[in-house]
Amino acid sequence: MADTPEPTKQHLYLVDGSSYIFRAYHRLPPLTDPEGTPVGAVYGYTTMLWKLAADLDEADGPTHLAVILDAGSISFRNDIYEHYKANRPDPPEDLVPQFPLIRDATRAFSLPCIEEAGLEADDLIASYAREAQRMGWNVTIVSSDKDLMQLVGEADGPDGPARIDMLDTMKNQRIYLPEVAEKFGVTPDLVGDVLALMGDSVDNVPGIFGIGPKTASKLIAEYGSLTAALDSAPAMKPSKLKERLIEGRADAELSKVLVTLKEDCDLPQPIAEMKLGPVPPEPLAAFLEKHGFTSLLKRLGAGNGSPARKTDLNPPKADKAGDNGTGDGSANRQPPPEMPHVDHTAYETVQTIERLEHWIARARAARLVAVDTETTSLDAMRADLVGVSLALGPNDACYIPLAHGGDDMFAQKPEQVDKAAALAALKPLLEDDSVLKVFQNGKYDCNVLAREGMAVAPIDDTMVISFALDAGRGEEGMGGSGIGGHGMDELSQRHLGHTPIAFKDVCGTGKKAISFGEVPLDRATRYAAEDADITLRLYQTLKPRLAEEGGTRIYERVDRPLIPVVATMEREGIRVNRARLARLSEEFAVEIRRLEGQIHELAGQEFTVGSPKQLGEILFDKLGYKGGKKGKSGQYSTDVSVLERLATEGAPMARKVLEWRQLAKLKSTYTDALQAAINPATGRVHTSYSLVGAQTGRLSSTDPNLQNIPVRTPIGRQIREAFVPEDGNVLLAADYSQIELRLAAHMANVDTLKQAFANGEDIHARTAREMFGEVTRDTRARAKTINFAILYGISRWGLAGRLEVTSDEAQDMIDTYFQRFPGIQRYIHETLETVRAKGYSETLFGRKTWFPRINSKNQAERQGSERAAINAPIQGTSADIIKRAMARMLPALAEAGLDDVRMLLQVHDELVFELPEARVEAATPIIRRVMAEAALPAVELTVPLGVDIGTGASWDAAH
Repeated sequence: MADTPEPTKQHLYLVDGSSYIFRAYHRLPPLTDPEGTPVGAVYGYTTMLWKLAADLDEADGPTHLAVILDAGSISFRNDIYEHYKANRPDPPEDLVPQFPLIRDATRAFSLPCIEEAGLEADDLIASYAREAQRMGWNVTIVSSDKDLMQLVGEADGPDGPARIDMLDTMKNQRIYLPEVAEKFGVTPDLVGDVLALMGDSVDNVPGIFGIGPKTASKLIAEYGSLTAALDSAPAMKPSKLKERLIEGRADAELSKVLVTLKEDCDLPQPIAEMKLGPVPPEPLAAFLEKHGFTSLLKRLGAGNGSPARKTDLNPPKADKAGDNGTGDGSANRQPPPEMPHVDHTAYETVQTIERLEHWIARARAARLVAVDTETTSLDAMRADLVGVSLALGPNDACYIPLAHGGDDMFAQKPEQVDKAAALAALKPLLEDDSVLKVFQNGKYDCNVLAREGMAVAPIDDTMVISFALDAGRGEEGMGGSGIGGHGMDELSQRHLGHTPIAFKDVCGTGKKAISFGEVPLDRATRYAAEDADITLRLYQTLKPRLAEEGGTRIYERVDRPLIPVVATMEREGIRVNRARLARLSEEFAVEIRRLEGQIHELAGQEFTVGSPKQLGEILFDKLGYKGGKKGKSGQYSTDVSVLERLATEGAPMARKVLEWRQLAKLKSTYTDALQAAINPATGRVHTSYSLVGAQTGRLSSTDPNLQNIPVRTPIGRQIREAFVPEDGNVLLAADYSQIELRLAAHMANVDTLKQAFANGEDIHARTAREMFGEVTRDTRARAKTINFAILYGISRWGLAGRLEVTSDEAQDMIDTYFQRFPGIQRYIHETLETVRAKGYSETLFGRKTWFPRINSKNQAERQGSERAAINAPIQGTSADIIKRAMARMLPALAEAGLDDVRMLLQVHDELVFELPEARVEAATPIIRRVMAEAALPAVELTVPLGVDIGTGASWDAAH
């Protein structure tokens, strides 16, 4: 900023660096630098600091800036209250060595990095802010910490009012008096009083038990202060609140001391020394190069450094275009496009056909438009369309309400375009081959629009693009959403630094929740148009990376063509025999009650079999079985591994409980749930397939899950018998035979196995002969277990458990297997070495699966990643092959005049079709050929792909 005139008013920015560190740590997967030091948080912190500087230069730039950090976990508050912050866990093991590097990163930007033992960062921020305010400076605190909101406001300075505000970079929101009032219902000087009443479980500030944020705000607003509220308690009407205020007074007064910021700390560094100037290029370049941050080094060398602090640095290029050991895959990336901050006020609510036609004309001219739908349900087959949003550029978005005003026929309806007229106008655009439609999770939107008579094409999908680039990154702990870290909120936060408006903030939760059609149009527009806007921004950020990082082939040839295919399958659904399911539910209920009786008899008392706590107490406390282990909750573990161990050690009750659990799960998950899942409009069950649900590329099935029905058990077959075709039709099941073993033979180049498959041999019998010298029922079963277990990187102890042998015997079997098939051992070794070096595995078609914890110092994490990495190229290639078969299947059948053959289900290596019985003979060879040749021409396998096909009057009969 040396080239600009000196501003008349100084403006100090104080960055809460401690919050940046943990945001950076959780934002990125574990990375290491060329020396093997963890640097994931360092990289994230550096990019966040870089972005902050760029954003501030474009806006109200600071004249002075400092980063404030916590010097440690202990402060003077621990002397006041020994349990202060006692609930906080120790920082993660791989974060601790990054703390000093984060200080190095700050200094590499030539920014002051301030900390003081015994003080928290908040106290230093408060002291610097008040001192600058007394000097007449404006101050902005870069943080979202609610404690710091106590500082917001104005005070008289030498040259007029001096203002303190906050900047929440996650939400791109300035926090001043109205925002504090909205959050706490009081002015900033009373925020500490509210915090003292409500307490803080994170910092272990006690507050008063039972008083939450709303009650605390109401009390302080009504009485004017914490002391006044506490003094008034004895005169209140009898109530729980009165009792709590009286009994908790001491805790509240202690809490007020704990939450009050110390504003008179000695300042470790004078404010005048925080003046911003140009970045000396050499320290920053040296830091980036040392830690392998190649993409940032290139960005700096290209002149894309912090605009606020220009530099002419032209560092030498990196030695190689790889990851330089960081494992972040970013070395080849170009900087993401610069985009303006999200401006919700720029969005338009389209309420007339003329304005809709205007947007449609612009979309046609642009040849690209982001599209999103708003509906009444997450179930695409039951959802009603409420509105459509379009985006043509950042902040250039609109929302077209179609069914707002609620369901009440007497309710006031807002002005909106007639739904039929709007859809008629949108249909040519959404079906126009010359206009690309961009979606986030477009399969859902396409199904909703298909039910309105629209065949949307062509499409791109940012969720699927993200999966093609980053499968395996940041997917731990994502729950059962089926989108594993590739949902809009996660992608927006990760790539755009923006947190989208939450659905619950628009529609509410619980009993007070409203449907989207009841949301006022101004709020609905902000939410819906933002979705389309963010989708387009993600597309502009992610799509270029496909070419830069080698993701184009897998996305364009495997994943993208599958989107409309899977959408069609979901709409087709499959018929189930409700009466058959009801009978099974009754039979299961009778058997469940019988097993409960036997379990109670063995226990010597009645108890809730489904309660792990009660079961553990019966097994280990009452019956005295050995080996019981209690978890953090204080109750015994009774998971399947514990029960199986007890069963083998002679505990009959454990075996009965395992049988009970299986039946109870099948009843609730399938025979009961499938009846409820029958769509009343179609009479069929419509599962939902996730294209990003499994990091190896396999499709996953939810709502209901049709992929986990037991295949070989009598009970599983009974459930499959309930899946039936329409009258006059049959079901056809086409299943790849031992595809993963075939792929292992090819990828590991094992001549013995390749020859066995070429000759059509029983591969498990061949393995038994190689390992045990003979083929019997027992040796073949063991060989089958070993064949699959080896490919999943099983340990000696895992194999011992499966075969019920000692660990030494299991190790002997593994050693023998590798002696007979050395190519498999070589494949495993080379795969692990490659993944450790690159951070990812690849399928034969180029799909990358990332393993950010493959070099973790935590043994359990590392070994888990190693096991997954061994199998990922094989299982991923298998998934790619069946996806290619699915994408080619319907065109091949249509070309043969078999349009009435419908593809309904995909279950791992199996495809299920429904077709007229008279079409079986014609369809069978086409289905077999498409599946057998699915790898071609991209990959020519050295083993044939076997396909088993059967037909019948039920899914089970087709096997």
